[in-house]
Amino acid sequence: MATVLVCRRFLRLSRVTTFSTTAKCKAENGSSKSKQKKEENPEMANTRSESAATIQLLNPLDYRVLYNPSAYAKSRAASQQRTASHSGQALGDTFTSPGTAQVQHAVGTASSQALSPIRNALPKTKPKPLLKQTISAQLSAAQTNEEAEKEKREMHDSKEDPRMFQKGRPEYRSLSYDKFEPVETLPLEEGDLILHSVAVCKGSQSPGTITDCFRKLSRLPVEQHAALLSQPRFNTLCHYAVKNIGLFSTSDLIDILKACVRLVVPPTHPLLNACENEFCRRVWDMNLDQLLLVADCWRCLERSVPSYLSIFFSYANMHWKDLTLPQFVQLLYIIGEGRRSPADLKQKVESMILKYLDSFTLEEVGAICLGLFKSLSGISDHVMRKIADRVYLQMEDMSTYALVNVLKILRYTRMDHLPLLKELGKVIPARIPTINIQGIMHITLSCSSLHYFDEGIMAAVAMSLPSKVTYCRSKDVAKFLWSFGCLDYEPPNEEEFYSSLIEQMHRKLHEFGKFPEHLLTGLLGLAFVKRFPEDLIDYALTDKFVQKTRGSKYELKKDLFTLSKSVEIECPGYQGSRLPPQLYQEMTEMVLNFAEQEIYVRPEIVEAASLLESMLGGPEYVKNHMILPHTRSSDLEVHLAMDGSPIPFNLKDSFADKKLKYIGVSLTDDLMTQLIKGRSNSQSPAEVENEARTPGQERREEARTPHAGDRAALSGGALLADARLQVEPISERFFEAPPSLTLNRQPRQVKLAIQVSNRNHYCYCSKRLLGLHCLKRRQLQQLGYVVVELPFWEWFPLLKRTRLEKLSYLHYKVFDPALLSRA
Repeated sequence: MATVLVCRRFLRLSRVTTFSTTAKCKAENGSSKSKQKKEENPEMANTRSESAATIQLLNPLDYRVLYNPSAYAKSRAASQQRTASHSGQALGDTFTSPGTAQVQHAVGTASSQALSPIRNALPKTKPKPLLKQTISAQLSAAQTNEEAEKEKREMHDSKEDPRMFQKGRPEYRSLSYDKFEPVETLPLEEGDLILHSVAVCKGSQSPGTITDCFRKLSRLPVEQHAALLSQPRFNTLCHYAVKNIGLFSTSDLIDILKACVRLVVPPTHPLLNACENEFCRRVWDMNLDQLLLVADCWRCLERSVPSYLSIFFSYANMHWKDLTLPQFVQLLYIIGEGRRSPADLKQKVESMILKYLDSFTLEEVGAICLGLFKSLSGISDHVMRKIADRVYLQMEDMSTYALVNVLKILRYTRMDHLPLLKELGKVIPARIPTINIQGIMHITLSCSSLHYFDEGIMAAVAMSLPSKVTYCRSKDVAKFLWSFGCLDYEPPNEEEFYSSLIEQMHRKLHEFGKFPEHLLTGLLGLAFVKRFPEDLIDYALTDKFVQKTRGSKYELKKDLFTLSKSVEIECPGYQGSRLPPQLYQEMTEMVLNFAEQEIYVRPEIVEAASLLESMLGGPEYVKNHMILPHTRSSDLEVHLAMDGSPIPFNLKDSFADKKLKYIGVSLTDDLMTQLIKGRSNSQSPAEVENEARTPGQERREEARTPHAGDRAALSGGALLADARLQVEPISERFFEAPPSLTLNRQPRQVKLAIQVSNRNHYCYCSKRLLGLHCLKRRQLQQLGYVVVELPFWEWFPLLKRTRLEKLSYLHYKVFDPALLSRA
């Protein structure tokens, strides 16, 4: 009896296996029509899943049936990757496709969790296997539908999405190729007859007949296109077309090109080479609609045609006044996809935008902005502001895709349009969960690039991101981390947010070899908010990776320099890779040379340094330099004793200053008399003593009295001292430190790092410091400095006030008693 039972169970198991295999084959090999019905009617799919589960229930309880709904999703690989990531897959395994066991484990766990409430509700009744498996199947099917919908939202078609504006007007049908245009499918038998006639005629067919062959063959079922392209008889047809290329009418030649688009002919095919040459020859004999349609076909074929576009743009320049609104928008789309903009069209483009601005649909506005952004076309502030004015008034009605394109050009032009940014904060947060990951990235990056902080937007992004993080490319991860670090924002779910992005960086580690800039961008964004993933940093500072950065189109040495020095200061226990000393020296020299030319000479910094020297007693008390060169901004360094008196430390600048003073002495008759005969009889010893005091001593003493800085500026000190001092060899006196510099210093002192800030150090219209400057101040404090700021909203208005007011303000800032207590 036991043997019979085992056999019957085995037979039932075999039936289940057969059923599952058959269902899978039908699902994979069924017609596109049945797939469409299945998608439109998910209940049908659920019913089939339930029946499959019911058959499986005939198995004994100790046999576990494995249900994998991912096999029926549109993108099986993507679903498996997501399942693996959520089931706690190890970091080292994420570079390989997850195995079946991982999917089984995830589904099994979900099922058991879902059934636990039922067990609690019916404690006296043992749950039936049929109920358990039915509920499990229903939950799995629902999860599959949700995953499929999520997958659909996240998919970004870089070819079709930018063309959505073409659906807004019927005029675009004659200017662009519509791959969704319904065509009557050609039976396979007719296709064979056409190819047979090509072989029989042996090149005697007319250009019109050849064109008709291309038209008909392009109507074959899509799944037959690849086989057609590999057939020798089709290559023969292409050969005859190339041979007679000059005999085709322009409309026939365009039809052949459209057939090539439908058949997905490779962009390097010899037929396309011949077509491009012929179209270049005919540009001046074609009309604007034809030229735009041909350019659109080249885009659909993903073929680069710079020669054709160059001639076409010259034609458009000559016929600019003839452009209709749809033709103009399509032209800007072509300019953007070609990634180049003719310089002589810039003014004409701007005038046309202003002419039609109120007539564009919102999708067309988005298309225009994307074309300008992709072609890196400059646009005036006036025109950009007009576009922004139009958008912010109708933002609610604008698609997210079009809005993101507007933000791209806004970011590129650095336009600070506050009404648009405020409206963005009202409209976008609610949309974030439904936007794909690349759209969210561009929104976030636009905010950080414009230094605009809106907590509503950033919090919505942070809450939505962890569940979408597996869709992030290496570029997306880098831009998210940079944006949040740049704005110095740590969201409420900061641990989940940052850990999910760091995990995705590990998964995308293989991409960073090709795009090293993305790894450095992400690590710097993390450093801004004091996060240092040491394994990734160790990889980024290896000689191998540093070598890869040299092949990037971006200058990455400064980023390496900032990252490495930040780790050195903030991670004293770090034992990983470091940059070589020669690279440190090279970068330090480069940054300091730039600072001398561009930063130290800024009026607000020069004025502050000059007044501080006057107030404290000379250049030996102030140093205008970069304490931390890797942070790329300057500091005014001042040292104070614990009693508040300034301490001289900048000997190099002080000696240079004194050397210039010795060189500048004029040999007057009075001076010669003193040098030859000694002290003038008219001077008393007290006067000589006063004159012998160094200007620094005099200014320092006067600085202790109210408004002494002003008087110090008026008193230059004595030009001449005792003649006995003057006749001593200058070379010996010059290298001796003046009395004020040889005093015994107190062992304890306060080092001030005075920051002369400007608007670029802060978020837009805010007193929120940006991430890089938060990092700098944090590191200065770790090195023992007390940070004193001259904020731009206080210091810049004072630059227009009297010297006395500025000195009073600086005196208040430097000699603030709270500084000593903080130290």
